[in-house]
Amino acid sequence: MLKIVKTSILVAASTLVFAGQAQADVNEALQNICTIVKADDKGELRKKMKNVQTNYGLKLQDYYNGVSCGGESLIRTAFKANAVESGTLLVKKLPKSALNAPESDGKTLRAWVSENGLMDTDLAAALNNRI
Repeated sequence: MLKIVKTSILVAASTLVFAGQAQADVNEALQNICTIVKADDKGELRKKMKNVQTNYGLKLQDYYNGVSCGGESLIRTAFKANAVESGTLLVKKLPKSALNAPESDGKTLRAWVSENGLMDTDLAAALNNRI
């Protein structure tokens, strides 16, 4: 009986260690995603998203809300940097429900784009076509 308890504790402890390590690795893998979006490097962004999906089983919608670029979401960052290619890729990869959902400040993407006078951009057109 004591062996079973010791084995259970060992398994639980090792699971916690590996889970913490996997979380750190995901954060490390996503570390430069803001720079990639700002540079409008669609190919590199596609590689980054594929790498995270392959290695960690996470799709964009799984980590989108957890990534902040100077307090802004990835798509808002793309708007500010006029990164049409990478922003359009993000818009296409996110589900419509995520695009219509309020972000951390309580505003939807469409409302934020309108407030900032960005409705005439190509990225806004892609967003409006998707929504």
